Amino acid sequence: MKNKQIFLRMVLLHWCLLWLLFPLSSRTQKLPTRDEELFQMQIRDKAFFHDSSVIPDGAEISSYLFRDTPKRYFFVVEEDNTPLSVTVTPCDAPLEWKLSLQELPEDTSGEGSGDLEPLEQQKQQIINEEGTELFSYKGNDVEYFISSSSPSGLYQLDLLSTEKDTHFKVYATTTPESDQPYPELPYDPRVDVTSLGRTTITLAWKPSPTASLLKQPIQYCVVINKEHNFKSLCAVEAKLSADDAFMMAPKPGLDFSPFDFAHFGFPSDNSGKERSFQAKPFPKLGRHVYSRPKVDIQKICIGNKNIFTVSDLKPDTQYYFDVFVVNVNSNMSTTYVGTFARTKEEAKQKTVELKDGKVTDIFVKRKGAKFLRFAPVSSHQKVTFFIHSCLDAVQIQVRRDGKLLLSQNVEGIQQFQLRGKPKAKYLIRLKGNKKGASVLKILATTRPTKQSFPSLPEDTRIKAFDKLRTCSSATVAWLGTQERNKFCIYKKEVDDNYNEDQKRREQNQCLGPDIRKKSEKVLCKYFHSQNLQKAVTTETIKGLQPGRSYLLDVYVIGHGGHSVKYQSKVVKTRKFC
Repeated sequence: MKNKQIFLRMVLLHWCLLWLLFPLSSRTQKLPTRDEELFQMQIRDKAFFHDSSVIPDGAEISSYLFRDTPKRYFFVVEEDNTPLSVTVTPCDAPLEWKLSLQELPEDTSGEGSGDLEPLEQQKQQIINEEGTELFSYKGNDVEYFISSSSPSGLYQLDLLSTEKDTHFKVYATTTPESDQPYPELPYDPRVDVTSLGRTTITLAWKPSPTASLLKQPIQYCVVINKEHNFKSLCAVEAKLSADDAFMMAPKPGLDFSPFDFAHFGFPSDNSGKERSFQAKPFPKLGRHVYSRPKVDIQKICIGNKNIFTVSDLKPDTQYYFDVFVVNVNSNMSTTYVGTFARTKEEAKQKTVELKDGKVTDIFVKRKGAKFLRFAPVSSHQKVTFFIHSCLDAVQIQVRRDGKLLLSQNVEGIQQFQLRGKPKAKYLIRLKGNKKGASVLKILATTRPTKQSFPSLPEDTRIKAFDKLRTCSSATVAWLGTQERNKFCIYKKEVDDNYNEDQKRREQNQCLGPDIRKKSEKVLCKYFHSQNLQKAVTTETIKGLQPGRSYLLDVYVIGHGGHSVKYQSKVVKTRKFC
């Protein structure tokens, strides 16, 4: 009689859960339990549990909560004295959740026959009763309920988000000792900062016993951001925006979608309109499209190494670091105790003092900055700055006694004239670009007479005339200005595979002809024209070898002896004439 009663109670348990989930159906299917044949099918077919109200035994589900809209899940424990573990992982918002037990109705008849009450009466009793509360929690930590011996019954998990719409994950199992889907943390789960620099920080942590003792495949993922530490990898991925690991937000009003019913053996056609939620149409299948938000967060998975150096950080900036150990087989993760650290300040640069009327050479690192100071010794009405950017453009800012007077990019040679002020001091900030280091020459003066730098045309290219090429000569032309300057032309033989990288190294406009070999010099001449349309000169370079390539450079030299190089030009002589 006792065995019969237990059997009838279990039948009632499964029947009632089916009745709760699917009021009307033409076909039924056994609910997910830890029966191994069904379980293997369940964990392979993830859509089986997608947004379903049934929690499978031994597999993690992901779902979505709308703000202030509670959600309820059910879990079956078939036998008394069964171990039970339930883990809830909030993703991007705190959750309120409660686990309750709905025990099966016992015999209440006066005859004590041992027969159960009629099914209609018992299922109504299950609906009306709230059940026995076992555990409740409110917050955004990964929290769990665990019991070594739980009674059989229908377990009910209620969840609520009062802050915003959010994702979450739930894992429940009746075999917690053998499952161990979450990687274990070491006895000291802290992440340590072992090295600290201006742009790098090195992290280290103790390895997970899951890899060393249980021999399960794991990998570590490091997360870097400037806001706060994260309590789960789920929260990180939610912050990074929705990806394939998370279901997209469903339409409100339904706990089910058509394919849930199809997988449980119910059709998803128009017959669904006859059910108790007939006023609410099924949502269309398919993912909603969301734009990816711009977030200042970085996630790097590094395999099974337990030491990692984070690079390309900003100086004097606080960063938060989290490490997650991920079980490669189950794709479930555990969080180490995160840390935070501030990178070191940039080394204070010495301010370069500029002397009135003297050219100063300046080198600026890639993305770096240099500070210059100009303090005229006498009263002045105007200050003139001559700047020659030898490679790529640089940004210049000029402040007078703290007030910003000038801010712009400089390329080639430029001159700026600013209004003076008695006893004023000028602070110049030069900022390099992202492409590479910058080299420049700068001159500040309160009494400009003749320019120290030569004037340049807008176009500093060298033009080669293809039709005038011979086996031993090449004819080129370049533009001049209205100012009379000295021009020197040089040649150098190069390989046929002379590439852009080599050409870029040759493009430093500040390298003068004094570094060239005497044998490379072709000639020097003076040239100018008051009519800019006629300010052009040509020259034929002779004595070249047939079928060879040559690099040609033109230097213009100013009154102060400073030179500027035009853009280099490669020409090739004819092989046969």
